[in-house]
Amino acid sequence: MKRRQIEPKVDSERAERSLCEALLTLRSVEEVRAFLDDLCTPAERESMRDRWSVVPHLLEGLPYWQIHAATAVSITTIGRVARSLEQGAGGYALAAARLKKPRAAAKTARSTP
Repeated sequence: MKRRQIEPKVDSERAERSLCEALLTLRSVEEVRAFLDDLCTPAERESMRDRWSVVPHLLEGLPYWQIHAATAVSITTIGRVARSLEQGAGGYALAAARLKKPRAAAKTARSTP
């Protein structure tokens, strides 16, 4: 985390909550993409994509070297994401589970006559 010379006038907890609330207002992939384009640098977007791309592989229990071979994400980043999955706030697992449910429901609907 960066250190600031001057204390900000905005409460960081309130600012973070406001950011989360702003994300909740977005209604489509395109809207989220536009928001992230404005909010993040290309390097920040790449970092987030890299982290998210390894989550499904980690949840499948694949070894780091296989995840690296499939994604080209560094072993260090894979380890950090794995640590977050195990000891973090649960956000990765929650989002992955919620993404999986609609896909499973769609597969069931297609296979039902």
